[in-house]
Amino acid sequence: MKNVFTLCFLFFIFFAVAQPTSDLQKTAKNLMKEGDYENAALVLYKLLLNEPNNIAAKKDFAFAHYYKKDYTKSLEISKELLVDSTVDEQVYQLLGLNYKALLMYKDCNILYQNAVTKFPKNGLFYNELGELNLLEKKYIDAIKNWEKGIEVDPNFANNYYNAAMYYSKNNQQFWSIIYGEIFVNLESYTTRTAEIKTTLFDAYKKILYLGNAGETAKNGFEKTVLTTLANTSEAITVATLTAIRIKFILNWFYNNNQNKFSFRLFDQQKYLISEGMFDAYNQWLFGVTINPVQYKIWVDAHKEEANIFKLFQEGRIFKLIDGQYYKK
Repeated sequence: MKNVFTLCFLFFIFFAVAQPTSDLQKTAKNLMKEGDYENAALVLYKLLLNEPNNIAAKKDFAFAHYYKKDYTKSLEISKELLVDSTVDEQVYQLLGLNYKALLMYKDCNILYQNAVTKFPKNGLFYNELGELNLLEKKYIDAIKNWEKGIEVDPNFANNYYNAAMYYSKNNQQFWSIIYGEIFVNLESYTTRTAEIKTTLFDAYKKILYLGNAGETAKNGFEKTVLTTLANTSEAITVATLTAIRIKFILNWFYNNNQNKFSFRLFDQQKYLISEGMFDAYNQWLFGVTINPVQYKIWVDAHKEEANIFKLFQEGRIFKLIDGQYYKK
């Protein structure tokens, strides 16, 4: 039945009254949104017969083939786009997706190396290069690229996610905490958010039970944070974590550490404390992970507080500031 529909659709495209180019491209985009990549490709093919130099349509054509898993054809079209003087980041991204789908890792690596040279401030390509390194089991190269992505493009979330997971698995809990909490503020309501919240809680447990963790710090920022953060032998609950984290922020700013190590995440925590939202924030951050039943009880008992924080969290954009990179 689908083949009959496709033939009828093709007949319509070629023999009906010609649509304006903009309408054809809009039709193709709508078909792709509906998941009908086969017919989207047919529409774009019709358009490109008349306008072979329409770069936007050719890019959509390549995407349509990628989505219908014709990676070889999508790669062929994407390579044609690569020689155009107006080539943008999206073309490199599409080429990389096709190379990875075809397991052409060497070509993909060369592509991403060229991409980070051409777009040195785009964290996406450092993230993609790191994920490619991971597929190749080049773990040190992977974390170097995620770190570079964080440094040059601090508001691109994926590098924080990958770096936090890497450090958690390699027993470097400090940076798992720092990057994990930044990530959940950049990407607050996805399945990855829930995953990082668990990672963040596990890292806090290990850090807080260590004692004298500052002596093993690798740099000034790490040492200053760890020596300011109180250790504990108590059971780790949302309440104890909140109290420890409030004490940390008060001491951090009282000792003027922000003058040497200005850090957007700590500014955000200070603001939440001053606005009376820090309890709700910590419940959102750790509650479900520690005890989902207790978290629901807390929300039911603090509905106004929970709603105020939820509106704040959903209504603002958390932005990092250039130059606050301390993993050197």
